[in-house]
Amino acid sequence: MNSVLDGYDGKTKAAMLLVCLGPEKSAKVFQHLKEEEIEALTLEIASLNSILPEVKEGLLEEFYEICIAQKYIIEGGIGYAKQLLEQSFGDDKANEIINKLTVSLQVKPFDFIRKDDITQVINFIQNEHPQTIALVLSYLKPNQAGEVLSSLAPEKQADVAKRIAIMDRTNPDIIKEVEIALENKISSLMTAEYTDVGGIDAIVEILNSVDRNTEKNIMDTLEVEEVELCEEIKKKMFVFEDLLALDNRSIQTVLREEIDQRDIATALKGASEELQNLIFNNLSKRLAAMIKEDMDFMGPVRRADVEEAQQKIVNIVRRLQETNQIVVARGGGDDIIV
Repeated sequence: MNSVLDGYDGKTKAAMLLVCLGPEKSAKVFQHLKEEEIEALTLEIASLNSILPEVKEGLLEEFYEICIAQKYIIEGGIGYAKQLLEQSFGDDKANEIINKLTVSLQVKPFDFIRKDDITQVINFIQNEHPQTIALVLSYLKPNQAGEVLSSLAPEKQADVAKRIAIMDRTNPDIIKEVEIALENKISSLMTAEYTDVGGIDAIVEILNSVDRNTEKNIMDTLEVEEVELCEEIKKKMFVFEDLLALDNRSIQTVLREEIDQRDIATALKGASEELQNLIFNNLSKRLAAMIKEDMDFMGPVRRADVEEAQQKIVNIVRRLQETNQIVVARGGGDDIIV
């Protein structure tokens, strides 16, 4: 962005910026990075020599400009940000900042839909091809996508859900074509070669936001048409930490099932303190004490063993849900899984 920085790649500039920010602020940045990113930046910082004053000034100026641009985008989208940046810095500088921001933050397509009234989105999209709907929903917030999915005709719901679940990577040219068709407007700022969208996690988040009837319709259809896919989705529909959503009576119902004491101890090794307390409070004092002793005695446990034990308990919860023996409060509205 600044000519004094032209000789540096992104990783080097990031490392120099962290040095300029100082250890306290850099430590806060590291909290939001992946382990491999932290390792790469740490090695880069270690290899740095002194930073020239003009380079430091250029880095901080570039960082400030990107922060301002990001703030404008959050407030009103790319078009709004570009307009304000043009007023502040001129056309060329505004384009430079926006292009840099798009590369570094990978601004998502369909931003105009995410900010729109969901009722208008439903009216706008419900008659589109299922593949188009699946693509757009993959970019919406889960609660927005869930509301749109619930509004579709029952025969279209499962089709769209399946397409989201099996979606992997989408060529940006296709995304651009869909954007043109939906809003007669193209996002010329996309620079990534491929964009990851959809997948099992995406459809699970969406299904967790829909009403029970919509979820049941989709899962019943997939259970017939896509057995393996349905099982993958089921495994992630309720995770161990979601036990916190159960009331005491439901927890006791789960614990009355035939669960090996060692499995409970192993599962709780990877649980939050809040969840551990919930389980212990719904066991007899004697059994809770025995499980705590087991947890102390077994010491460190492999993550795979913890996940296996947790999945056994999750499977019991799923079975009790399906047989109407327990209920789980839904995050949004009054919907419940029974």
